[in-house]
Amino acid sequence: MSARRLPPGWKEKELGKIAQLSGRIGWKGLTAKEYTKKGPLFLSVHSLNYGDYVDYRDAFHISQERYDESPEIMLRPNDVLICKDGAGIGKLAIVGDDLPGQATINSSLLLIRAQEDILPKYLYYILCSPYFQDIVKSRLMGATTPHLYQRDIAEFPIYLPSLAEQQRIVTILDEALAALATATDNAEKNLKNARDLFDSCVSSTFQEDHDWEEVTLGEVAEFKNGLNFNKSSKGQEISIVGVRNFQNNLWVPLDDLDRVRIDGELNDAYVLRRGDILTVRSNGNKQLIGRCILAPEISSKASHSGFTIRIRITRPDIDPHYLVRFLKSAEARKSLVESGDGAQISNLNQQALTSLSVKLLKPKEQRDVVARLEGIEADANRLQLFYEQRISQLAELRQSILQTAFSGGLNSLPSETIDEAAE
Repeated sequence: MSARRLPPGWKEKELGKIAQLSGRIGWKGLTAKEYTKKGPLFLSVHSLNYGDYVDYRDAFHISQERYDESPEIMLRPNDVLICKDGAGIGKLAIVGDDLPGQATINSSLLLIRAQEDILPKYLYYILCSPYFQDIVKSRLMGATTPHLYQRDIAEFPIYLPSLAEQQRIVTILDEALAALATATDNAEKNLKNARDLFDSCVSSTFQEDHDWEEVTLGEVAEFKNGLNFNKSSKGQEISIVGVRNFQNNLWVPLDDLDRVRIDGELNDAYVLRRGDILTVRSNGNKQLIGRCILAPEISSKASHSGFTIRIRITRPDIDPHYLVRFLKSAEARKSLVESGDGAQISNLNQQALTSLSVKLLKPKEQRDVVARLEGIEADANRLQLFYEQRISQLAELRQSILQTAFSGGLNSLPSETIDEAAE
């Protein structure tokens, strides 16, 4: 929206003319070793991850001396924070009245403090709007290292009606966006419930009263650590299953495998076959350790990375689909990846896999279990898709309302917004 198309009574002003912008000066940057167990809060982008208001659950602490040396970034209620570099660039939140005490920001954040011509909440909402976010994206486009410079942010144009009109817009947005936030929260809970429902069904399946045959995994399977390679490897090019391919997948995603060069030719001992099960051996994220995935029929030669272990079944009466379902159950994962004191292990080895207790059924019963779980999973996936789409629609509706608000078109709260959010 250009200046000549502004609604009557609106003005265009640079952000730096109507707000105070303050960031942490470079030489005053802190390192992790300076964090303390108590003292003033030290916020990063993680505090912007929980909705409209700054959250303090992930904040570190620093000394009083370090806090006192930067008075310009001592937080107050109604300050707006924006992330100016890193993965969360452009993310925003506003400091609420629940500020628990002394708090400051790290060098990835910028403090924007509204002056007398603009209401803090109006400032926050316009910075959240598609209009402003499009400006942010345009400044980042083509940048090798994405970064929002304070001098550039200060020049961003802000469309400014009277204070009375700002308050009217804020009142309407507060009500509309609160309804959307409630609806989004409900959809996210339902999405989690859909996921938890299937996981619960899997766990209960392997706790039912059956005539189980209990064996160790080492009695019915053999193991192979994956391939190690690096950028200097100059041998055969193959498809590789890496840790990133696991996620919550049941099957190896053949259309999303990386192509890599290994040292020499691929030895047949490392070739993946239909029915092979892979598990994550090592990863910086401990939650990924022990995750399992099943190999389908693979037309070209493929293998798996050194951060994974291959499990190849040696008994013909065991259905790989059944076994991977068992290995993905909460009971099996707990046995596999927790140490004796309940802590998460850092690495999974073949010895742990060998000693893992496995519950087997007769072949027909295995197929029945697989069919039943597939049906439940299909229902759960449909629910997940519905709620994922719902969350996406609510996010789009929020942006649409914000876009309308700052083009002068928000005359009143659209009744359908509340109705749609409540559905």
